[in-house]
Amino acid sequence: MGMYLDSRNPYESYKAAATGTYFVDKSALLKELIPALGTEERFFCITRPRRFGKSVMANMIAAFLGKQADTAGIFRSLQIAHEQQCYLHLNQHRVIFIDFSRVSRDCTGYAQYIGRIEDGINRDIMAAYPQCQLAFGGAVWDNLQAVFETAAQKFVIVIDEWDAPFHMSFVTAEDRKQYLLFLKSLLKGQAYAELVYMTGVLPITKYSSGSELNGFLEFDMAGSKRFGTYFGFTESETDMLYRKYRKLQQASGQALGVTRNALKDWYDGYDTASGVRIYNPRSVVYALTNNQIRNYWTSSGPYDEIFYYIRHNVAEIRDDLAWMMSGEGVEAKMLEYAATAPQLHTKDQIYSAMTVYGLLTYRKENERVYIPNRELMEQYREMLVSNESLGYMNRLARESAGMLKATLAGDTERMAEILKYVHDTESPVFSYNSEAELSAVVNLVYLAARDRYRVEREDKAGEGFVDFIFYPQYQGEDCLILELKVNATPKEAIRQIKDRRYALRFAGKLGEERRYAGRVLAVGISYDRASKKHACEVEVLS
Repeated sequence: MGMYLDSRNPYESYKAAATGTYFVDKSALLKELIPALGTEERFFCITRPRRFGKSVMANMIAAFLGKQADTAGIFRSLQIAHEQQCYLHLNQHRVIFIDFSRVSRDCTGYAQYIGRIEDGINRDIMAAYPQCQLAFGGAVWDNLQAVFETAAQKFVIVIDEWDAPFHMSFVTAEDRKQYLLFLKSLLKGQAYAELVYMTGVLPITKYSSGSELNGFLEFDMAGSKRFGTYFGFTESETDMLYRKYRKLQQASGQALGVTRNALKDWYDGYDTASGVRIYNPRSVVYALTNNQIRNYWTSSGPYDEIFYYIRHNVAEIRDDLAWMMSGEGVEAKMLEYAATAPQLHTKDQIYSAMTVYGLLTYRKENERVYIPNRELMEQYREMLVSNESLGYMNRLARESAGMLKATLAGDTERMAEILKYVHDTESPVFSYNSEAELSAVVNLVYLAARDRYRVEREDKAGEGFVDFIFYPQYQGEDCLILELKVNATPKEAIRQIKDRRYALRFAGKLGEERRYAGRVLAVGISYDRASKKHACEVEVLS
């Protein structure tokens, strides 16, 4: 055993994950990889945003295939144990595991960084195969080839964070070229490589002008259907975890701090190419573990990360932000290589890079990008409030707190005044050529409400579908039902709320007390195209 060859670290890391309270069994991934052992199609690269379970899966593969320890105790209760032909491979392979995100102490240059890895692998190989007369200072691939020729030994190579050097400040552009050549020499066409599994955030197929890594089958989230559900949590997997959470909370006598709807609102919304929508796994696990909904994933990177991508194209992106902040999608062509470009010049390049990093999600069926969920929406809102260069979007975000305050106070004149202010901005989004644009405006002027409410559009309520319904996060808050009308009156909107009994959404089940303690407010907003005026009405229903 060594630091790289047959390392115990992947085993211990996966064991910790598999014995965790909110573990989801994704071991069926092995069923798709094992048949590729020794074939031409044995080179895999799976790219996903950070915190989507890439390292857990890399550890799982090394723990299952490697000889570092008897791991039957972990896998005999998992899905892969039912696949007899696959299970025969348990602990039968020599695995080289490389985590490229790890650096030596006081590392200041690429030569020191890559030298540590080369020396470490060579040291492990020489200790395992003393009969092969290997050279410590020789190239890793030469020593691996010598072991293959002398001992007929092949290796499974698992690489985590393959793209880490592209994010390190001490790695230059020339160093990156050398790194790609290192990977090519280590992997491409090497018979000793029985299987190569590589993960990272950045795509590889467009990363270099040469053919260093063109032997890989690459699978991303936006364009590749295969492996789509192995990273992130599906609806049914999240249901399973929530049932476990409820049982644990009840057994401990603790109140439920997380609702199932809140999990969906905050962490769902990432689209896969196969059409299955997935949850951010890190955030779900943290929310259930801590018994609290909050921002977990994006707290690992500042909101400035979003602004980084749009800062040079504010004028062009600004109107698209208005649509996306209101829950609408924006047309985009996916150019995965854009995430590796030193500069982004077009909207397609910007949105593609943001999708690769998980800041947007891409729906292949309509070729549009969206803000995935509330967790990300919070970061976008923070960006709007904090950056005056975003112009009317910045002003609108700051005005939205006043709109909610005016609504709760029944100050309809102030509500109409704010809507007029929004409508008179320079954005063509607010021309009201369609009712969708009115909906977008209303969503944006209530942006601040998302701090206190779960806002849903076109929600089934009573005997129909309501335009907006605001579910309070706290029992004592007022509930809002909002209906929009064009060329009609706000009174007609409120009449529709009453006639279709939308307020039933806030009622408890038969025999139960009402779910929310605050008032239920019916809010009607109308716009007259001829007079170009807004009118508002607020009525207390209960």
